[in-house]
Amino acid sequence: MSTSVVFGSTTRKASVMNPKSSSKESSSGHEREGEWSEVTRGERYIIRTTSQQANGAYSMLEVVADPRNGVAMHVHENEEEHFIILEGKALIANGHSRAEVGAGSSVTIGRGVAHAWCNPSEGAPLRMLVLFTPGGLEELFRRNAGTEPADMIALADKFGTRITGPALFDDLHTILSPRP
Repeated sequence: MSTSVVFGSTTRKASVMNPKSSSKESSSGHEREGEWSEVTRGERYIIRTTSQQANGAYSMLEVVADPRNGVAMHVHENEEEHFIILEGKALIANGHSRAEVGAGSSVTIGRGVAHAWCNPSEGAPLRMLVLFTPGGLEELFRRNAGTEPADMIALADKFGTRITGPALFDDLHTILSPRP
């Protein structure tokens, strides 16, 4: 199964991945980091592939977001960000375009392009792989676990990630407006 996602004049093809396959070791034999962390309440992630394991080419996280969780508009100055939706639906803003995409879809956000994502569902979690190319941004995620929102924003800036606008909905839970 494949899905096309259109943003302006760009079309992205996606292939379905097996969301059930998950092992403790990568195909290269390196152990993956095995602890789930929270960016904010209702959004969990685990580092699946480090930049070191991929020789700097990329780093990969698995993210699970509860309904109505997401991120504010932001920019990565140094990386492209690739989303592969495994379960649920995501609303993704890419510049001035928005698209709701489901399991089996993938979306690529260019370096320096303002973007945001959220789980627009009222009842189903969103599960996705997020790849950063080149790798290295997983260090930001390692350092921000358990950090206060204001500190997270300052830390993100050190890694070339800047908040550039609000979340996609007023009642969305983000680091700027966490769940109680």
